[in-house]
Amino acid sequence: MPDVRGTPFEACARAQRLVPVLTIGDADIVAPLMDALVAAGIVCVELALRDQEDADHLQVIRDRFPDLCVAASGVVTAAQWDAAVAAAASCITSPVATPALYERAALTALPWLPGVQTPSEIAAALEAGYRTLRFFPALSGGARGLRTLSPVFPEARFVPMGGIDAESWQDYLALPAVCAVAVTALAPPALVATGQWSEITRRARSALEACSEEA
Repeated sequence: MPDVRGTPFEACARAQRLVPVLTIGDADIVAPLMDALVAAGIVCVELALRDQEDADHLQVIRDRFPDLCVAASGVVTAAQWDAAVAAAASCITSPVATPALYERAALTALPWLPGVQTPSEIAAALEAGYRTLRFFPALSGGARGLRTLSPVFPEARFVPMGGIDAESWQDYLALPAVCAVAVTALAPPALVATGQWSEITRRARSALEACSEEA
């Protein structure tokens, strides 16, 4: 039942500040997409894990880039959890924190980032031993809402996701309780679908540099 805090994934995410959330539909794009992101300096990503095909993509990434931290993202079922474990994910992130997921986490050594939104959900996660949490959907309440919530739970750290774009991620990163932000904007599906790898590298590098300057 490890918390993400203190793990390589948290260290990489905290240093990188922006964590790309990837959705991969075609196995042929795995290598060029990851090459493009690694060229930009990316060391930590989340891969949406919906089915076994996604788990296969995650395994390919882990094999090709063994030093890259790769989280299985969007895990909401026990079957997805088991697929993430089998694919050697660095950790698991979820938009929710159901009793079934808490039960799975208690039986697994893989770090987990449980999803929370309300004060009660945050309190339950903290009581269960989790200190680093997925704030989802971030758009509900926004940075202002998280700014209000975080002082109530000073021991909690958050990785927001959901509805965050280039115009808003700095608002979240400015919050002391936020260690990183998970976004799709570094590898937009439209650019991935059309194979614009150099543009993905450019965007990702520019975003990381901007975050570094603001830190």
